[in-house]
Amino acid sequence: MKKALITGGNKGIGLELTKMFLALNYEVIVIARDFSNFELKEQVECIAFDLVEVEKIPQLIASIGMIDVLINNAGVMYSLPYDAYPREKVNTMLKLNLEAPIKLIEECAKVGVTRIVNNASIAGQIGHPDVWYGATKAGLINATKSFAKIFDGRMVINAVAPSPVETDMLEQIPLARREVFLKTVVAKRFAHADEVAKTILWLATESPEYINGTTIDINSGSFPR
Repeated sequence: MKKALITGGNKGIGLELTKMFLALNYEVIVIARDFSNFELKEQVECIAFDLVEVEKIPQLIASIGMIDVLINNAGVMYSLPYDAYPREKVNTMLKLNLEAPIKLIEECAKVGVTRIVNNASIAGQIGHPDVWYGATKAGLINATKSFAKIFDGRMVINAVAPSPVETDMLEQIPLARREVFLKTVVAKRFAHADEVAKTILWLATESPEYINGTTIDINSGSFPR
């Protein structure tokens, strides 16, 4: 049985992915800080872990053993102005959105992973009012391309760059900005979590190996200003 490791697999896009991998008979491991409202506790291996503690990731992955698929899904956004950003929130965002995914890639490469998908964001391509969020997502897209070159075909690594998705994180975006965004998209709505999850699943299980080091846009034709 193949094994998939999903960070933030307890809610939103991650929860949809957990369900999809289970339907494909994968052994699923979910890393999250809180499983109190997680509906699939009996079907997956739940590891309570704060990915901000990047230095503990090597020990964590060594304890899990062989992993076939890594999904770097966990992330955070604060929607704060650049000149009023507490240092502790900058540090948390850098660690959770960028340092932890990179360390997970590095460590999972040692235990047999063959496919990796990073959940980035349109913010990493066009900029974002939350400067640190956009910067970390741009870094994750760059890391995707860099590791594809480093791995040299030994494993396949890709990313997705969704525009706003109907998850809890959507509430972090001010209402006025959401309304402006909806006017720019062909679908006239936000992405659904399962639409992003289906794309990630395809990259993790079925996409041709020639699709490597790339980022798939999921934005209904919009590049909002």
